[in-house]
Amino acid sequence: MALTVEQVIMELHRTAPKPEISVDGLVEGKMDWPVTGIATVFSASHEIIQQAAELGLNLIISHEGHYYSHHTMANRSLDPVCQNKAALIHGFGAGSGAGSANSPGISIYRYHDAIHQMKPDGIMTGLLRELEWDAFVETHHPAASILRLPEIKIEAIARHIKSRLGSPFVRIVGNYTNTCKRVGVLAGYRGGGEQCIPLFHEEELDLIIAGEGPEWETPEYVRDAVAQGFTKAFMLIGHAESEQPGMKLLAETLAARYPKLPVSFLPNTPLFHLL
Repeated sequence: MALTVEQVIMELHRTAPKPEISVDGLVEGKMDWPVTGIATVFSASHEIIQQAAELGLNLIISHEGHYYSHHTMANRSLDPVCQNKAALIHGFGAGSGAGSANSPGISIYRYHDAIHQMKPDGIMTGLLRELEWDAFVETHHPAASILRLPEIKIEAIARHIKSRLGSPFVRIVGNYTNTCKRVGVLAGYRGGGEQCIPLFHEEELDLIIAGEGPEWETPEYVRDAVAQGFTKAFMLIGHAESEQPGMKLLAETLAARYPKLPVSFLPNTPLFHLL
């Protein structure tokens, strides 16, 4: 009997229960559709959907929403870009792309909240593994992990992150020639002041590394801290760059669970161009 979308989703939530209030859910396709292959992704972009279909991966597990909003995008049906994307998704029926006589089309499952609420956070686990920093973890908080690194310059950390994650750039506030030991890491959109600023003094951190966050909050705090003589620094590595390793780890987990089924992590290409 063919594996169904519903069975894969049940497996996802066997170790990461879906929160009562959540954005997680099947956003395209149907629960009883057979699965010919699985793609795990940070974002189900237009090109990622095309790539998954070409590879015969008709279930996409996407961390972020595929219509440019954390929740439902208002007036989506009126926007031409959204219309074209919907046509792409719904165009993969029997006999085309990932579709076949046994595969009606592309399904997309949003998998955001449950993986973040694993203990430790499943996205953070993937990031720390990719950076080879697992051994340096002192504490896992729900939204942050605290590390004690061997004494190292911040600029060396930046080079390491760029190399390990394939990032074209990182952004740093503070003196990047300073050395540091105690580091806080926050994946995704957790670089805001409410989460980061208390960590600096509560955990006695030299550096916080985050995916992204408002530029007028933590970066401005660090600017003032440096002006007052504190040796603090803040590094933004990119939302996708910080969360893709977690989805890569998920693909490995699912591949082990379903050894006879094609399972791939499909990375999004870097979003920004540097001029």
